[in-house]
Order: sequence, then structure tokens, then C-alpha cells
Amino acid sequence: MSKQAAPLALIDLTAETPCCPPLTQRRLPAETAAVLAPAFKALGDPVRLQLLSMIASADSGEACVCDLTPAFDLSGPTISHHLKTLREAGLVDAERRGTWVYYRAHPAILRQLAALLSVQPTPVA
Repeated sequence: MSKQAAPLALIDLTAETPCCPPLTQRRLPAETAAVLAPAFKALGDPVRLQLLSMIASADSGEACVCDLTPAFDLSGPTISHHLKTLREAGLVDAERRGTWVYYRAHPAILRQLAALLSVQPTPVA
């Protein structure tokens, strides 16, 4: 029997409205945590966090792998591995154009993750 579980599809990470209230307002259900955890895990690596930042902040809304690779002192295959991890976590999408691959961030998913981690200021008495 395989140790890899079937992917859960309990929440729509691409929805414009938050999937759940912030962690500080209500306990996160286990099923929702299982869906969101791969995205947070992917962002737990400094290189992947930088790659996502470069892609999400690109002027045209997308970044070519040819522009991403030189920014790191890593081999092309290592960068490709990190980009694959971001794709599998649903944080970016990729499109091949000729010999190059262009990456775009999924803003709706980033908003979902940000909303979950947002902290509302407490009123001062």
C-alpha cells in the first residue's frame, strides 16, 4: 500500500474569498490544514520563497526561468526542482514557450494563505 494519500480537494484555494477565518479567530479544521500545508511547506525553503517573490513581483506578471536561474548560485536542475515544488503546491503555474518556461504566481492562493495568517489588531481599552 502506498504511503502517499490521495490529494484532498475540500476547499477551493483559487477562490477570491478566504477559505477560512484567520488562525487567531477560529481553530483550523484538520481537513483544511491538510490542503493548505503543502503550500506552506513549499514556502519553508528560502530559495523557493525567493523564487516565488521574484515571480509574483515581476513587472509583466510572469518570469522566465532564464531570468530566475542566474539570480542564484545553484545549478539549473536545482532551480527546476524548486520551481516544480512550487508548481505542485499550486503556488505557480508554468507555460513553455519554445525552449523557455514562464512562471506566473496564483494571486488567489497567496491571498488565501495571507488571510489565514492575518492578525486583527486588538482594540485598546
